[in-house]
Amino acid sequence: METFVHMNPTKLIFGQGTLMKLKDELKPFGRKVLLVYGGGSIKRNGVYDGVKEQLTLAGREVFELGGVEPNPRLSTVHKGVDICKREGIDFVLAVGGGSVIDCAKAIVVGAVYDGDVWDIISKKLYAPGALPYGAVLTLAATGSEMNAASVITNWETKEKNGWYAHFNHPQFSILDPAFTYTVPLDQTINGIVDIMTHILEQYFHHTPNAPVQDAFCEALLRTVVRTAPKLAANLEDYDSRETILYAGTMALNGTLAMGTPGDWASHNIEHAVSAVYDIAHGAGLAVLYPCWMEHVLDDGVAKFKQLAVEVFGVDPSGKEDRETALAGIRALREFWTSIGAPSRLKDFGIGDERFEEMADKAMARGPFGTIKTLGREDVLAIYRLAV
Repeated sequence: METFVHMNPTKLIFGQGTLMKLKDELKPFGRKVLLVYGGGSIKRNGVYDGVKEQLTLAGREVFELGGVEPNPRLSTVHKGVDICKREGIDFVLAVGGGSVIDCAKAIVVGAVYDGDVWDIISKKLYAPGALPYGAVLTLAATGSEMNAASVITNWETKEKNGWYAHFNHPQFSILDPAFTYTVPLDQTINGIVDIMTHILEQYFHHTPNAPVQDAFCEALLRTVVRTAPKLAANLEDYDSRETILYAGTMALNGTLAMGTPGDWASHNIEHAVSAVYDIAHGAGLAVLYPCWMEHVLDDGVAKFKQLAVEVFGVDPSGKEDRETALAGIRALREFWTSIGAPSRLKDFGIGDERFEEMADKAMARGPFGTIKTLGREDVLAIYRLAV
């Protein structure tokens, strides 16, 4: 494996009833809190009332920013930054899924920067600092609750950028699996796909001697594959919600990536699609990830075979390695389809009309990929496989 440094300062507070700890977690921080949330589901399921009660008990003055989009937009980030600067906000609390937390991450760095926060999101400069923030998670998907990465969409320019600031971890994240009961089936499935692709993006690499990292990834994937059908059949199965929620956090809190640079090509390719069409990220990945696998297969046959055997139980007896690997790719696509994930871009009404535009966006920072370095023609070929 490669030399690495790992640090994750986020305090993870996990389990049923843990929202009651919020008032105590706020003690080290200032009086003015900006509460950031999405489209209003937290008001319907009671989470909003519980959070407001805790904020009142903590004696905090609360300002609110609702309406964060599923693909959080720069315009919404600007609104949050303006509130922070105008009101002298001391602490930001994100309540919702990964999109809300991603939005909060951009707000807290924009709040202490004199220019446009897009300078930081578009990587023209590194964030100079940030307000402290915390999270109450209501959706298992992105892992944003325990990392310092964020994805923001500039809808005016149709750009969707992933970015990172090492000090931008949440101070704490509260995860109650019961808060995910009301997540609809389609969003639940999209979250499961997102979790699995996060694991897979870190699993596919050419780094030698990484058996521990590989085993972590395989165990998480097997667990999600066993649990997802049970959850899809009963959205209020607490044990399944708990397992998937924890898997989502472990998938992207840095544990799997130690010493092994993964391959995030599929995320880059999907970001270009959802920047143009505003589709759900997990749904886009369900379509594009198996197509990426097929396209790069010959550059990583051994690892694809390993996935097939160790995760999907493909019997390699009497098969060429490539045949076993292909069986694993088919098994992944069939699994996602079996739980209700989309399999083709046409499922969203997307044809080839804007492939060139999306390829240009995917290539904005040049060639990318670890298993295989992808150029513009590779990206176009993957889009064509996905139709």
